[in-house]
Amino acid sequence: MQTAGFKMAPQAGGLKLLSYNIRKAVGLDWRRDPARILKVIESAQADVVVLQEADKRLKPRPSVLDRGVLRDMGYQVAPVATTPVSLGWHGNAVLVRRPLTIDRVERIDLPGIEPRGAVAVTVETPDAGQLVVVGVHLGLRRRCRVSQLLAIRRALGSDRLPHTLISGDFNEWQDGSGLDPLREGFEILNPGRSFHASLPMASLDRIAHGRGIDLPRCGVLETPLARRASDHLPIWAEIARVA
Repeated sequence: MQTAGFKMAPQAGGLKLLSYNIRKAVGLDWRRDPARILKVIESAQADVVVLQEADKRLKPRPSVLDRGVLRDMGYQVAPVATTPVSLGWHGNAVLVRRPLTIDRVERIDLPGIEPRGAVAVTVETPDAGQLVVVGVHLGLRRRCRVSQLLAIRRALGSDRLPHTLISGDFNEWQDGSGLDPLREGFEILNPGRSFHASLPMASLDRIAHGRGIDLPRCGVLETPLARRASDHLPIWAEIARVA
């Protein structure tokens, strides 16, 4: 059930995905408060969490979230980082809740003016099959975003596309433009307006999934805490089937 102005997290049962640009844990009050981010993540009770801006910008790019706390919450951190202090790669991190297992991780270099990269994590699920989760934070220019999506498709290959899910901050303000590389073979979901958290007016955070994946429900986690913890609201989806 959803009510106007308050979009609920998914109900218990079934695999759940959460995607969240946490802005290095800096909230709308300009305080870095990782505890707020962790509470928002915990409230969603998601099985797979895709994070953007999970690490600080300057080298050695330390994580803003504590691995020990994440472990206590039941999450494994996908080993995509290239340094011992980072949680992700180019700020992209994937958390997987036990008893799901991580079978494979990949880093995908992305072209563009800004340094960008995507991470691909293959998750083995007890009931839903094998799922490839790609975490992205695409560039600010549309031409770069198109090139980046093409690079992701090439890296994955055609065989894996049906059970691939791409989630994150797409940085695309329009619904009908800029996502052409995903039109063939993917369904593109717009769970709702996720930016700016104080007054959501743009659907920058999205999910694209292959034809072998069924996502019956999706939405925006719009709670009082989520409105303060970052400038993006988290998006979520239920995963009912992976062919």
